[in-house]
Amino acid sequence: MKLNGQVTDATDFYQGHDPHTLVREYGSPLYVYNERIFRKNCRDLIKMCPYHKFVVNYSIKANSNLTLLSIAKSEGLRAEATSSGEIAALLAAGFDPANIFFITNNVSTEEMKYAIDRGILFSADSLSQLDRYGHANPGGKVAVRFNPGVGSGHHENVVTGGSGTKFGINEEYLPQVKAIAEKHNLTIVGINQHIGSYILDISIYMESIQRLLAIAKNFDSLEFIDLGGGFGIPYHKQEGEQPLDLPALGQNLAHFMKQFSEAYGRDLTFMIEPGRYVPAESSVLLGTVHAIKNNDVEKYIGTDLGFTVLMRPVLYDAHHDIEVYREGASASAETEIVRIVGNVCESGDYIAKDRELPAIQEGDVLGVLDAGAYGYSMSSQYNSRLRPAEILIRENGEIAVIRHRDTFEDLLRNMPKVLI
Repeated sequence: MKLNGQVTDATDFYQGHDPHTLVREYGSPLYVYNERIFRKNCRDLIKMCPYHKFVVNYSIKANSNLTLLSIAKSEGLRAEATSSGEIAALLAAGFDPANIFFITNNVSTEEMKYAIDRGILFSADSLSQLDRYGHANPGGKVAVRFNPGVGSGHHENVVTGGSGTKFGINEEYLPQVKAIAEKHNLTIVGINQHIGSYILDISIYMESIQRLLAIAKNFDSLEFIDLGGGFGIPYHKQEGEQPLDLPALGQNLAHFMKQFSEAYGRDLTFMIEPGRYVPAESSVLLGTVHAIKNNDVEKYIGTDLGFTVLMRPVLYDAHHDIEVYREGASASAETEIVRIVGNVCESGDYIAKDRELPAIQEGDVLGVLDAGAYGYSMSSQYNSRLRPAEILIRENGEIAVIRHRDTFEDLLRNMPKVLI
């Protein structure tokens, strides 16, 4: 029984499967993905902009599961990677190196060479990185990330543009960028930006685009411009929060793309990086209630949903809607203010603070909504906890295991015992 399951009911998320049955079969906690929702998000992005050379890059850092990567590729998305490990995963999922964009931050020469050897385009994030890349690949093609001077995001830790950020090259350093490129005979074929994550204020995003296009006019060899993205999703669905109007955004983007290409003298490719938008809503994280207690005035609901499973609430004070599922007895109309906490030995280990939910009992299963982005990809084995399994509800309703739950052997696998 779903005590407050309006969100998953509206999307038919579970497609007839029972959350309690799923955790019994695949373990708790458990990441559950819905293929139909994942594919729909891919398709909505692909068709959002009427410009004829429009590209959507999947951000693997949001979710790196190989099955989901393969689905994104099958829907026509390209990809952006931030490490050589992400490149390896994308190649394993079948992505063509020509469709991978390596957007770096303070990487080693070894990582640069890993991309160079595979024909993957590199984006330099600083003058020193551009110079190092020139030494590693003289005469090659390269992209440059600029800081457009504005930033946006739901938390200071995810704002990646404007002042006080480590990302990108400020416009004032344009002469140095050109000088370094000339020194190494590099051709700057693209420029890119990324102003932050969870963007819902489109006015700031559009301002950043205008600033980036002004920078683009300083280069005559461009093949593409990456506008960044980090599009937000409505995490407060239970309160009626509305989604981003993608078609309206796409029309605005197309206007700037056509206008710039006409002025530039040739049609450029324009890219976006929607980030969490593709995987976030495609997953619900299931966990089990194991303890309930009152400390002072607070009521704590103790679960197996520690920050080793979902880091976002602790790291960003992020909100996730929560549904409550119960077997057997009928639901009560009573609600209560509670704190949902995990099983990690840290006072900051929580999923939700002071949340009004249906009265919860031990044995209930909780569904943490919109957990598909920066959920499993940020999980850990801290406290020697086993990372959960990931399963996919296929479009036909069948269940596929797309990542097995950790075993104790996995915890010890890379630690040879040294006799002392």
